[in-house]
Amino acid sequence: MIRRPLRTLTVLIGAAAAVTAFAAPASAATSVLNEAAGPATVAAAQQKLGTSLGAAFAGTWLDAATGELVVGTTDAGQSDRIRAAGAIPKVLRHSAAELKKIQSTLDSRTAGLPGSVAGWYVDVPANEVVVSVVGGDPAGRAWAASAGVPVRVEHVTSAPRPLWSVVGGQGLYFSGGACSVGFNAYDDDDHYVITAGHCTELGGTVRGAGGTIGKVARSSFPGNDYGTVKVTHSDVSTPPRVDRYEDGSDVRIEGADVVGVGGRVCRSGITTHWHCGRVEALDQTVNYGNGNIVRGLTQTDACAEPGDSGGSFVSRPSSGSKLVQAQGMTSGGSGDCDEGGTTFFQPVKEVLDRYDLRLEKD
Repeated sequence: MIRRPLRTLTVLIGAAAAVTAFAAPASAATSVLNEAAGPATVAAAQQKLGTSLGAAFAGTWLDAATGELVVGTTDAGQSDRIRAAGAIPKVLRHSAAELKKIQSTLDSRTAGLPGSVAGWYVDVPANEVVVSVVGGDPAGRAWAASAGVPVRVEHVTSAPRPLWSVVGGQGLYFSGGACSVGFNAYDDDDHYVITAGHCTELGGTVRGAGGTIGKVARSSFPGNDYGTVKVTHSDVSTPPRVDRYEDGSDVRIEGADVVGVGGRVCRSGITTHWHCGRVEALDQTVNYGNGNIVRGLTQTDACAEPGDSGGSFVSRPSSGSKLVQAQGMTSGGSGDCDEGGTTFFQPVKEVLDRYDLRLEKD
């Protein structure tokens, strides 16, 4: 994603909207459309003018200071038509079609593209095509100049990078082992990944499927079995989703209402993926041996295996729905997913309350 200076808010032509009729002759009393008119009304005016101005059309945008609709044209004679439609005319040198052609020329020259070229775009209000170059790198500037089309070089401080998501049930990698993502949460200042405490007790830097997430923030085990990883990398997003792997597309967290005894639940983890079962007991004390006793766990007959620890337990989605209630993070159990077994989870509400966090929800 390329970040650019917020000079004006540019609006693209082509949004689907009902096209309304416009008042006939221009007059001093004609009001100017602005953001307050609503997206549908503004989009209708944009689409109408984009069609009626033809080759003279040079784009539309909302003025950053006033929110008023501005329409560019290469033909000053079209100004009255633009005013009559409720917009402010601005005479520009290049039409929208000309700018698009310049952009297309750059699009066709990606072979040998220097890494310092962060991207290029049409700056509609400035009526220019802009090439973004990291730090003003000479190689990037040379590439822009060699295109043979008029462009403006814009210096940016860093290169764009793909954003990747931390999703419930996917891998969470510590220096001493692998666990699974439980849920994403946040407070007033930061974002966190919640998982099992016997995973976070390993401490240190934590990675996910797409790279580094951050470092362990808090950990509680034994007694409890929960911990958090603070998200410190800007390329990480934390959506309210849980991976169903081969069983279907991701489910989305709607809330954290507790499923009682006999209720259906499902869990996700990197080792055995998506498995479902029923709640068999609440508030159970579990002895994991070596003095590791954990209280307040929920017992289920959904199977799990090593590596699934920390992964998401959610309510079973109803037919045709992808919305679920967050239940907790896989703690431990017995058996496996070949023969079946018993699995315990740490309720998520306890960690949310303990650390004053809010769950990421749909």
